[in-house]
Amino acid sequence: MEFERRRERLVERLRDRGMIEREVTAAAMRAVPRHEFVPADRRGEAYRDRPLPISEGQTISAPHMVAVMVDRLGLERGDRVLEIGTGCGYHAAVTAEVVGEENVFSVEYVAELADRARETLDRLGYDVAIRTGDGHEGWPEHAPYDAAYLTCAAEQVPSGIVEQLRPGGRILAPVGSARQELVRLTVRENERTERETFGGVRFVRMQGE
Repeated sequence: MEFERRRERLVERLRDRGMIEREVTAAAMRAVPRHEFVPADRRGEAYRDRPLPISEGQTISAPHMVAVMVDRLGLERGDRVLEIGTGCGYHAAVTAEVVGEENVFSVEYVAELADRARETLDRLGYDVAIRTGDGHEGWPEHAPYDAAYLTCAAEQVPSGIVEQLRPGGRILAPVGSARQELVRLTVRENERTERETFGGVRFVRMQGE
């Protein structure tokens, strides 16, 4: 019950700060037990609005960033979503609460993280599809996607992922190296894209080629 109270207070703080705009995002953030995705010795910090180390040099994103990304993608029930960078699985779980767990496909570069995320998600009842591989390649077998997002920063949005989006699809990604910006591309007809930026962010670097 204490974790639930902390989670509810966190969501209310994020709403008050304007970090959560859509009710469906707030409901998803309330539903997912973030403390289950962090190392046991960091569970007391699970509902602070900050990133936390998980393992393999990676982090779990701050709650406000997960909420902002779900909001910015404008996700709806039934949307087919590609995630690049499973990490501990928390962001995938929040996304699954919005679109339905059978609609989330996640790629993780580090096999140990993929295995651990799969175990955690399974234990919590989320049937999210996860594979180990280079996120630059996306997951073409399940394309086309309505939306995609990166939980790691790339020098530019990988073209292979853009090609796996349907017309009207959106991809949200931290882009840059020393200075990163959150970028949203919307795919239009004839392979055109519309680009929007949402300010500076800081993410771990994308692995692979």
